[in-house]
Amino acid sequence: MTNEGPGATLRASDGVTIAYHARLAAKNRPVIALVHSLGMDHSFWRAVSDCVGDRASVVAIDARGHGRSGVGTPPFTAERMALDLREVLDHLGIQRVVVGGASMGGCVALQFALDHPDRSAALALIDTTAWYGPTAPVDWESRAQKAMAQGLASLTDFQVTRWFSDAYREREPDAVTHWVNVFLRNDMRGYVEACRLLGAFDARARLGTLRLPTLVQVGEEDYAAPVAMSQAMHEAIAGSTLDVILGARHLTPLEVPERVTDGLLQLCARVRS
Repeated sequence: MTNEGPGATLRASDGVTIAYHARLAAKNRPVIALVHSLGMDHSFWRAVSDCVGDRASVVAIDARGHGRSGVGTPPFTAERMALDLREVLDHLGIQRVVVGGASMGGCVALQFALDHPDRSAALALIDTTAWYGPTAPVDWESRAQKAMAQGLASLTDFQVTRWFSDAYREREPDAVTHWVNVFLRNDMRGYVEACRLLGAFDARARLGTLRLPTLVQVGEEDYAAPVAMSQAMHEAIAGSTLDVILGARHLTPLEVPERVTDGLLQLCARVRS
């Protein structure tokens, strides 16, 4: 197994720097390409990547406006973030992937599968949705405005209770602190534009066109992207599988990485068979 990164970067076709980490297994292994949630970076997937080991390659990007990736010229769109991922894969010479994402990253993974079906062998939609609802533009703009007026720290108490179950927060206080610190390091402009992307995102009309193995995975206690949103995607995507994780909240790749890894590897197995 070889690693490219975490210092690896690519200049995207619009000139924005996209950072990524590639953990490359043997050439006959499947490739899992992953996009993190709002306010995080590629390290969001570290525990999942460790669980995968040498059974698959893992490529994780810093979505534009996050981590070490540039912001570029707003507005952000899911289409542009999906293209960023494709261009990283092009650079690495990788043709087809199991594409997955959590929360915001799930929206990007869904867009990738819709826009680049020839590059998508399977799809993992984790803690996410195809649409945040009729009040989404107002709701997400309100969060963006609060961040700009009061700082990202004003959102952390609200965030951590959504991100993690009560049990996890009690059991892993150092981990919670670590992810809060990752969140606080965000570029404000990148965070605001990502909020607006989520407010505008609506892929419902195209869900029925998907024809690839799809896992829809969600924490039972997720009230950022509730189970009903996952159920709606599952019902709209023919042949998809719904996995509701008991006792988990919104950031399941952090709270229960083994369970998320199992789902990703099952998709890999379906592709290989």
